[in-house]
Amino acid sequence: MNRIQRVAVVGAGTMGRGIAQVVAQAGIVVTLIDREPELVRASLEEIRRQLDRAVERGRLDREQAAVALSLIALDTDLQAVADADLVIEAVPEVVELKQDVFRRLDQYAAPEALLASNTSSISITLLAAATQRPGQVIGLHFFNPVPVMKLVEVVRGLRTGDQAVEAAVEFAQRLGKTPVVVNDSPGFVSNRVLVPMINEAIYALMEGVAPAEAIDTVLRLGANHPMGPLELADLIGLDVVLHILEVLHHDLGDPKYRPCPLLRQMVAAGKLGRKSGEGFYRYQE
Repeated sequence: MNRIQRVAVVGAGTMGRGIAQVVAQAGIVVTLIDREPELVRASLEEIRRQLDRAVERGRLDREQAAVALSLIALDTDLQAVADADLVIEAVPEVVELKQDVFRRLDQYAAPEALLASNTSSISITLLAAATQRPGQVIGLHFFNPVPVMKLVEVVRGLRTGDQAVEAAVEFAQRLGKTPVVVNDSPGFVSNRVLVPMINEAIYALMEGVAPAEAIDTVLRLGANHPMGPLELADLIGLDVVLHILEVLHHDLGDPKYRPCPLLRQMVAAGKLGRKSGEGFYRYQE
C-alpha cells in the first residue's frame, strides 16, 4: 500500500474531531464526515479552539495552526470517502451501527483504501466481516484526549493483512503517536486491563470501603497513576465504561467482568461524568 496522503474520519464527536485534528497537524489532508451538519461545524470550531490553545501554550506556532486548520474539510455525505487512502470510523460504540457504516464504506471507498475503526472494545474481525475487503480492515484505537495521548493500539483482526498493519503503524508514527500492535480480543489490551480496575473501584465505593476521593488518592499516590480510577471513569464517560464491561462480560463469559450495579444506576440516571456535568464528581462548565 502506498503512503497515506488523504484521510477521512467518519463521526464528528469527541474522538472523531480529535483524530481529525492530529491528522491535520501532521500535514495530512483530512475530511471530517458526519450526517449532522451542526455537529461537523461545531467540531471544526472546537478544533480551532484547541489549535489556538496549543499556540498559547507554545506547542504550535500561529502558522502551523493555520496550516492544520486549512487541511480539514467537512462533509455530511459518506460518499466523500471516495478519494481517501485511509478511512477511520469513529461513530458511537454500537455494533450494528458500526457494521452498517463498514458495509457502506466498503461500497464508497476506493478498492485499495484501508478501513479502520477507532472502537475501544468491538471485534475488528466482526467489523471486517461486513466488508468484501477483510484484509484491509484494522483497528486504530486512539485515546482521549487524542492530541495529548501518545498511544495507538493497532488491532489486527483475524484476516487483517500484513500490509495493512505496516501501513497503520507507519501512519500512527507520522502522527507522533506510539503504535502498539495487538491481536483482536474483547477490550484488546488497554480496556481489558483498565476497565475491570475501574469497575472494582466502583464496587469499593458502592460497598462503603472508602469515599471516591480516598479511592482515587490511594491509586494516584500508591500506584503512581496520573489520576484515580473514578476520575478516569468520569473522563472516559460512565456509559462508555459500562458498554466496554458489557462487551467483556458477554464475549469472555467470565463473571469477573460483571458491571457494578452502581455503575448501571448512574448511567440510567444520566450521570455520565464530565460530559454530563456529574459522575463520581461534579463539574462546572
